[in-house]
This record gives sequence, structure tokens and C-alpha cells, in this order.
Amino acid sequence: MWTWYLLLALVLGVCFWMWSKRQRRQKLLASRLSEQDWAAVVDWVPMVKKLPPELQERLQGKMNLFLSQVRIYGKNGVVVNREVELSLSAQACLLIVNSDAWYKTLHTVLLYPGAFQSKQQRQDGYLVTERKEVRLGESWRHGPVVLSWPHAEKGGVNDEDGHNLILHEFAHQLDALSGETNAVPILAKGQRHQDWEAAILRGYEAHVANVNGNRKTVLDAYAATNYVEFLAVSIEVFFEKPEQFHEEYPEVYEQISILLNLDPLGWE
Repeated sequence: MWTWYLLLALVLGVCFWMWSKRQRRQKLLASRLSEQDWAAVVDWVPMVKKLPPELQERLQGKMNLFLSQVRIYGKNGVVVNREVELSLSAQACLLIVNSDAWYKTLHTVLLYPGAFQSKQQRQDGYLVTERKEVRLGESWRHGPVVLSWPHAEKGGVNDEDGHNLILHEFAHQLDALSGETNAVPILAKGQRHQDWEAAILRGYEAHVANVNGNRKTVLDAYAATNYVEFLAVSIEVFFEKPEQFHEEYPEVYEQISILLNLDPLGWE
């Protein structure tokens, strides 16, 4: 008999814990930043001023949830203050401000004072080789996200140059929510995989042809590396240069717009 009582208590305890967690999540999503904090966000990430008022409010709630889950650590002398937390979380949450997607496995972000060395493994059959590469950012499927903070900071302040390191690396996080980082994220409800894959395939091939032909395009040449980087760079310019991106890659723009449930062309 006591075994049943203990089992029932355990089940009730788990249920209460899950209910409390959901309640806390909803409370954070409904919360708002202080006027001082929001003013700092506008200074550090001026792009947020373009958002419709309802999305500005939603962004603040998602930022609060993000900062309750993710710990940001400064490495080699980088100081993580409130402004740094606000800038990073605002840009990370821009990608998911109007969707149900969430960085559920991410708990750590590391900030370096510049480019950093990263060990990369390559496998060819049974042969595995390891080499060091110098990078400005990287995103692991279950975390962490690693960033050169000076480059990340600059990307947030300048929202019209088409380069944003935080948007780029968190685009990889969004991509990885499907279980693989392969340029096929979890699509929006009603979004068709064949439409997504056709748009990304044609957009990538067109971009590679532009790069090989030395033709100028809104996308950085790095987007020709592979489909994964093409998607991440496309998301950068989707936010920062929507008019030019839509003009050059209308199919890709449309599919990213459906995926994120956002249309920067309609923002002031």
C-alpha cells in the first residue's frame, strides 16, 4: 500500500513541477522590460525600432525567457554587463519573436574578445583528422554558441550592412532544432518541404553562379560555402536588407518569411 502512496506522490510531484514550469514560462513571456532596459536595447540594436508595437512587446517577453535559461560568459577579459545581455538576447530572439520555435537545448553562450581558435574534426571513411580553425562565431547543435563579442556588438549596432554575427549563429541554432544542421529546419505549420527545398536549392545555385561569375550580390560570398551557410547568411540579409534580398532572391525571401512568420518589407 505504501508503494502506491509513494508512486502517487511522485506522479503528483512531477505534475506540479511541470505545471509550475509552464506557469513560470508564461509569466516571463508576458513580462516586459523596464524603460531603461528597453532604451538600452534600442541603442544597441536599433533594428528593433522597425518592429510593429505588438512584436516589440513580444520580443521583450522572449528576451526575459531567454535570459532566464541561457547563461552568458565572458572569456579572456570580456565583461558581460546588462547591456551585453540585452543586446545579445534581443538579436537572438528576433528570429523567433513571432513563432513557436524555441532554443530549448541552449544554455550557454561564450563571448571572446576577438577571433578564436576552434578544433574541427573531418572524417573520411575510417580516417578522422583534427585541425584548428580561426573563427568569429560557431554554433553547436545542443549549445554552446560562441561569439567574438566585438564583431557581434558591431553587427547589432549597424543594422543595414547585411552582416550580423548573432543572427547568423542563431540561424544555425534554429536550423538544428530539427535534429540536424542541414538547412532544413522545422518548418511552419502549412509550409511545404518541397517548396522550401526548391527555393533553397535554386537560390543557392544562383548565388554560387554569381560568386563564380564575380557578380555582386546582396549575399556575402561565404553563403556559397554550402546550403547551411547559405541559409544563415540569407537570414542575416532578410532582416537587414529585406528590399534588396527580396528583389534578388524572392523565393528564398518568401520561404524564410513563412518560416519565421515575419515580413520585414512591411516594417517602417
